[in-house]
Amino acid sequence: MPGFDDIMGHEQIITHLENAMKLGKVSHAYILSGEKGCGKKLLADVFAEALQCEKGGIEPCRSCHSCKQAESGNHPDIIHVTHEKPNSISVDDIREQVVNDVPIKPYSGKYKVYIVPDAEKMTVQAQNALLKTIEEPPAYTVILLLANNASALLPTILSRCVMLSLKPVPDDKVKKYLMEHVQIPDYEADVCVAFAQGNIGKAVQLATSENFNEIKNSALHLLKNVSRMEINDIIATVKSVSEFKMDIQDYLDFLAVWYRDILYFKATRDINGLIFKDQVNVISDQIKKSSYEGIENIIKGLQKAKTRLNANVNFDLTMELLFLLIKENLVS
Repeated sequence: MPGFDDIMGHEQIITHLENAMKLGKVSHAYILSGEKGCGKKLLADVFAEALQCEKGGIEPCRSCHSCKQAESGNHPDIIHVTHEKPNSISVDDIREQVVNDVPIKPYSGKYKVYIVPDAEKMTVQAQNALLKTIEEPPAYTVILLLANNASALLPTILSRCVMLSLKPVPDDKVKKYLMEHVQIPDYEADVCVAFAQGNIGKAVQLATSENFNEIKNSALHLLKNVSRMEINDIIATVKSVSEFKMDIQDYLDFLAVWYRDILYFKATRDINGLIFKDQVNVISDQIKKSSYEGIENIIKGLQKAKTRLNANVNFDLTMELLFLLIKENLVS
């Protein structure tokens, strides 16, 4: 497992956690907040390992018995909370794995660390059950709530935890990381960086996908032909993305990169600033067919479609509304 030194970005949060360990002022409850893939789990795992490390430093030593247990996922005092239902963490999950376990003293470590991924999926009853533990925990307890959307947590939970919001990592750092660690060519790195919007997990996921070129070609085929295609064919094309093991939300982000390129090129005519430099002829053609307002409407529409899908609005309806909007704003 990497240490804090190996984590890309999030320097302020790392400094905060290291200072807390150095000064002996580790809080009993933290919320690590940020979108999926931004590095919450990695930060939580490294922090938990460092807290339990037998050397007592601010970085896990990776060689003591405790660090080896943590790295193998078998540390008795680092508890990863799991849940059966995909979309909710029940009050029973929280009672069994946290509330009833907290009074039992650490088995071998200095702390008992509870990591709760997808914390926003806790039901109101589950959050209320956790609240009492957060209010009056034993001194050895550290609870790490990982949330894609912290605003879904109760105000009473938010007010009793230290909030650490993970910010996007600068593009140049993401690109450097991809080229050094994933070893992809410059052009692919640019596409991945633009797609990821500062989310290093998303950038790595696309960069390491064996379907990278198929995803790109499928998206480009759709984008070049959308004004001539029937809605049913468009929806079928979008649905086929699941074959590439790509989340539809990510696919919409990929489409947004294209429209940002069109907006940029319409304003600047600067080929060097394009992500899809190899598609400059198509982009030149498309800027003649769309107004600034039209392209901005499309980019907003892509964001709105993501929001609708998050709210479980019907997939086909969401796509139909999105692509009708795209067709309306492209003059064929």
